[in-house]
Amino acid sequence: MTISRRILGAVAAAGAAALVLSGCVAKSDASAGAAFDVSSTDADCVVSAAGAKSGTLTFDVTNDSGQTSEFYLLAEDGLRIVGEVENIAPSASRTLTVVAQPGMYFTLCKPGMIGDGVGKAEFTVTGERIALDGEDAEQKQQAVALYAAFVKDQVGQLLPAVDEFVTAYEAGDDEAARALFPQVRAFYERIEPVAEALGTLDPRIDYREVDAVAEGLDWTGFHRIEKDLWVPAEDALNADGETPAWQDWAPSTPAERADYGDLLLADVQELYDYVHSGDFTTALDDQGIGGISNGAIALLDEVATGKISGEEDWWSGTDLYDFAANVEGSKMAFSLVQDFAAAGGDEGEALVSEIQSGYAALEESLAAHGSLAEGFVGYAELTDDDKREFTDLINALAEPLSQLTGTVLD
Repeated sequence: MTISRRILGAVAAAGAAALVLSGCVAKSDASAGAAFDVSSTDADCVVSAAGAKSGTLTFDVTNDSGQTSEFYLLAEDGLRIVGEVENIAPSASRTLTVVAQPGMYFTLCKPGMIGDGVGKAEFTVTGERIALDGEDAEQKQQAVALYAAFVKDQVGQLLPAVDEFVTAYEAGDDEAARALFPQVRAFYERIEPVAEALGTLDPRIDYREVDAVAEGLDWTGFHRIEKDLWVPAEDALNADGETPAWQDWAPSTPAERADYGDLLLADVQELYDYVHSGDFTTALDDQGIGGISNGAIALLDEVATGKISGEEDWWSGTDLYDFAANVEGSKMAFSLVQDFAAAGGDEGEALVSEIQSGYAALEESLAAHGSLAEGFVGYAELTDDDKREFTDLINALAEPLSQLTGTVLD
């Protein structure tokens, strides 16, 4: 993983900061957790119980629908994501492990991975708030502090980069804006689950056209601007593979460009304000190191569900930049919790070694097509064999990585 010296400096400095985060759970607390079975169908989301005592909760999700599905544990507002598992193929199973503090939550499934989901139900967590204790409490505090510093640094670089990008776009300097587009997005892609946890913010910043249309949302953000910068050919299709790219669409006027640019900058400013707020600290407080490991898993899911298919940056073909940034962010999160996983004995050490090998193989394959620093080839230049290799490597890493959260909290 390539992380700039600026990032490393900020992360190292944060190691000395004292964040009192009570979401981290000692191994003795984790053993008292509860497990639940979840069935995701086309019409419902059936959880084996509607509540639990506070602590480490495990949801074993089986996709009994005919579509690829997702499972969410949402906060009381119904918007913030406490934990999720994505890309669950029909008849397959995935596990979500989270640290849940007392409060009201909601469970939800999304067959097809779009729309409002099905089977939304209340899930109540009772008992005492989980407090830090145990011999590894200080190390867990430091891990969460380091992750907070990483996120803040990335968003701190994202905000001025978006300002520069938007300025070029609004001025009609498309050549400069096209050069900036994939580099600016890398800051966002490394920490995307943070924005996704805020409900409508990630859709406003990063939704593809096909997703916005499917959910009846106004299409704004990076990809709306992308379509202006890489004007589609007359015979091009949208990412759904069916709708002509020019249907009900025309290049933005200067006034519309100003609106789209200003909206993107305002949304990124909202993200910046959030990660520098007490709410972000509270979210980390609640999730602890389990939230960090779940972030590593979620970022690899981002690669599997969009980047590997070439659907993310449909007009520019810059998907490999997003791919690489997702992998960097995932590996960064993993690096902060790997020692806790390895502390679980021979099985934990073997899991860490397998995950490290998976990242190394994926990075080596990516390097054959370029780098974030020097640039990547366009997605259209990949052969079917290239795409198959990426898919196999992602699947090989995803399996052990899916066990990470349960291991670090065990």
